[in-house]
Amino acid sequence: MRHIKPEKRGQILKNVRSFGEKKPEKPINTKADRVRGKEKNMFEKFGEMDSYKEINELAENLFNEGDLDSLKAMAAENGIPAEYVDLYQDGEIPYLCDPAIAAIGKLDIECKDLKPKEIMEDWVEYIKGQCLEKKEIALKVRKKGKTLKGCIAELLKWSFKNQIPVDKEIVKAAGVSAGRVTLGIPGMARAKKIIREYYLGGGKK
Repeated sequence: MRHIKPEKRGQILKNVRSFGEKKPEKPINTKADRVRGKEKNMFEKFGEMDSYKEINELAENLFNEGDLDSLKAMAAENGIPAEYVDLYQDGEIPYLCDPAIAAIGKLDIECKDLKPKEIMEDWVEYIKGQCLEKKEIALKVRKKGKTLKGCIAELLKWSFKNQIPVDKEIVKAAGVSAGRVTLGIPGMARAKKIIREYYLGGGKK
């Protein structure tokens, strides 16, 4: 196992050893089940997992099969840090991930695809923070049908629907020559509300 700094190892163990859950009774996704050659998306090889439990079940199956290369590939595809794979393989943690790790991993993979910038990065960081603080948010973020793309789309829909004219003096001071300028970016309080409603409510993909 590659070297992990003591302070980082301690934090990882603290995060993952807090589960206290039973081992999954019903195995899923044998090698035959994992042949998904026609899928063309960010979860191309193993398919999108609906929960951290599915990730852990597949990790256990792969480990028991001795297919460590696939275990590492599956973890990487789901944004699970390599350090967790090392600790899991060495038996230092009972599960590969918890709800927060699985959710943040999905967000990280989605960010690689979407490449959010500026205010969108702030929105993503807020979602990650919510995943760490509230298990129900983490579980919803990981669910199929809930995507970062869909969440940002909800924020942008609100922005377009709620544009307001910018004062002419402000436009002039900004050196903008356009006749009419509007702005509709939601404040952070509004953005937080939209984000929570999307993940906890019925927001579409």
